[in-house]
Amino acid sequence: MAYILSSTFVEPNLCFLSRRPIFRPNGIHSVHKLRCRAKNPVSNSPVNDDVSESENVLLKIAWYGSEFLGVAASFLRSPAKIGDAGASAELSVDVSGKIDRAAVVETIKEDFQRSYFVTGNLALDAYEEDCEFADPAGSFKGLSRFKRNCTNFGYLLERSNMKLMKWEDFEDKGIGHWRFSCVMSFPWKPILSATGYTEYYFDANTGKVCRHVEHWNVPKMALLKQIFRPSKVA
Repeated sequence: MAYILSSTFVEPNLCFLSRRPIFRPNGIHSVHKLRCRAKNPVSNSPVNDDVSESENVLLKIAWYGSEFLGVAASFLRSPAKIGDAGASAELSVDVSGKIDRAAVVETIKEDFQRSYFVTGNLALDAYEEDCEFADPAGSFKGLSRFKRNCTNFGYLLERSNMKLMKWEDFEDKGIGHWRFSCVMSFPWKPILSATGYTEYYFDANTGKVCRHVEHWNVPKMALLKQIFRPSKVA
């Protein structure tokens, strides 16, 4: 809203509300209100929001579905096929009980060599028991659940390849950039392939990882569609 002050000289003062010129005598000041009305442009945001919400619901269904399938597959396939139950690294602590950051980072890099995303074979001492694990599909807390999910997901794969491409150190976290591909054991042999990075946040008191946040460099729905796309892998 704009305010228009009339001049001290005799001149027409336009009142935009009535759209007619109104003459005011000299020396009389008045304030006129200019009201601006405009319609909001037509937007597709509600549609986009609905689509986004639908995608999120679908992703959550797929996320929980894969967790359920992994549990079911764990009863049908031998655990020996996945590998060791977990890394046995013992991380030393200082006098204050804090683990050295360099030791934790080195352990994480070794976990990548063990493809911990799909084997659950990771150094448990490097993580808090109530560590938060998050990815574009959802989040939860609990180291044991994360390990179980990773192990069970491995039962759904015929083969996989995971490689740490780059590591970055920051004050309160480290970032591991990775590349991952796998062939799932479904009859149509879908191939999942993605790049991304994981943020590892370190607890200020213990030095352990307290947050494990995955980011994918592919659209969420594009990754989901890969599951339903048949491949020619023999």
